Amino acid sequence: MARPPEPGTPAPDFTLAGVQLDQDTAHRREYRLADSKGTPLVLVFYPGDDTLVCTRQLCSYNSELDQFTGLGAAVWCISGQDLDSHERFARKRGLHLPLLADTGERVAKLYGITAPGIGVRRSVFVMDAEGVVRWRHVALAGLTFQRPGTLIEQLASLASSPA
Repeated sequence: MARPPEPGTPAPDFTLAGVQLDQDTAHRREYRLADSKGTPLVLVFYPGDDTLVCTRQLCSYNSELDQFTGLGAAVWCISGQDLDSHERFARKRGLHLPLLADTGERVAKLYGITAPGIGVRRSVFVMDAEGVVRWRHVALAGLTFQRPGTLIEQLASLASSPA
């Protein structure tokens, strides 16, 4: 089984279908990690749509989206549900973050964050504009999540780091 990418190493590339809510319109498209180069990226793996902790987590990131984008960063959220589930979840909760469908957990396995009996571990990877992992958190049980302020601090440190 793959291990999570270490800070200082390139993030594994992937392509996934995703949906993003803009007002009342849901836009579906493919998201390729390679296409995010030039922009810092927060990659959020979460176990399931419309579950208690996942809802709190994604709603908290959504409410701070202006701070993420103010630092020039994008936030992509990945789970194993399909696009229809993601769209229902986004509409119900007013989420404007892209929700990507990893229905076979191929990308979660590539990132080394699956566990027998648990499935996808709640995980966050902060990547710089070159696609290099600069910070990560992989939860053991996934009953809590990294707060937006922690992720914003990590992004701000990227902006203040010498090139």
